[in-house]
Amino acid sequence: MPTSSDMTTHTDPALLDALQHQVAVFARRAEQSRLGGVGQARNSMDRAAYLLLNRLDQEGPMGVKALAAGMGIDSSTVTRQVAPLVDSGLVSRATHPEDGRAVVLQLSERGHARLDEVRTSRRALMALVTEGWSEPEREAFTTLLTRFNSSLADITTSLTPAGPAS
Repeated sequence: MPTSSDMTTHTDPALLDALQHQVAVFARRAEQSRLGGVGQARNSMDRAAYLLLNRLDQEGPMGVKALAAGMGIDSSTVTRQVAPLVDSGLVSRATHPEDGRAVVLQLSERGHARLDEVRTSRRALMALVTEGWSEPEREAFTTLLTRFNSSLADITTSLTPAGPAS
């Protein structure tokens, strides 16, 4: 793996400085607005809840360990974040279909409805923010942001020291 000094020798340092500044500004603005959407659903669901509900919606019922692994976070963090979602009826616990002793988490009907409401609100915000953009510009930005997030996740994973073997 190249060292950080290897990576900066081929790229203009001023460009990398501008990139890191824009990422920092984006992070601050995203946190300020929580990118929660527009209308009544604005700021009505925190990022952790949205990401968990979205993952369960996209991948279906799963255990805490699988959910944590798929999101790149610790099982104890998922357990802590899921508890209020279960308490509020957005997520339900069910018996694993193949192993009656295991428990899986799944999106409830209420969770599906709430997630749809929040997605609609966030979609409206993205439309508003990119109102002057062409469809190809939106697609290019989405592609590059997805690539950026994937690279960041890969680097974060490779820099995280491995815990005890389980």
